[in-house]
Amino acid sequence: MILRTPRLELRELAPEDAAFILALLNDPSFIQNIGDRGVRTMDEARDYIANGPAASYARYGFGLYRVGLRESGEPIGICGLLQRDALPDPDLGFAFLPAYRRQGYARESAAAVQRYARETLGVTRLLAIANPANRPSIRLLETLGFHFEGLTRLSPDGADLNLFAEDGRSHG
Repeated sequence: MILRTPRLELRELAPEDAAFILALLNDPSFIQNIGDRGVRTMDEARDYIANGPAASYARYGFGLYRVGLRESGEPIGICGLLQRDALPDPDLGFAFLPAYRRQGYARESAAAVQRYARETLGVTRLLAIANPANRPSIRLLETLGFHFEGLTRLSPDGADLNLFAEDGRSHG
């Protein structure tokens, strides 16, 4: 277990989370706002976990975590930190299944990850990126104390994304 909040538990993703990851990555909103990861089978979902989050845990000591309900253990989303080649500092990322949006779960888990980044990992500057059309995510980032810094691209041919930063003084 990485983090606990009043309603949620965050832990590292594992191969047994493949069915959940397959559903999340193929949600139309995920594809529209974050991107199509091309994960269409259980084997591809297990590979995504191994080559993405699990590789990040091993390399950086952090990654995207599985967010589950404390009461039932049911997986509802992912939230955590990514270290991207195109960005100088770690960035906060999150995505939730449709049934669990607009209930404060993203804010609760993102605020916990923000605190974890500062207090446990010693991250002094945390970034976040969002599709400019993704107003709910932008509002959440602003609520968490992130401010708009400008546009960025994760690859030369990638889409323009809003880049946000927080300097560790916000209180999540």
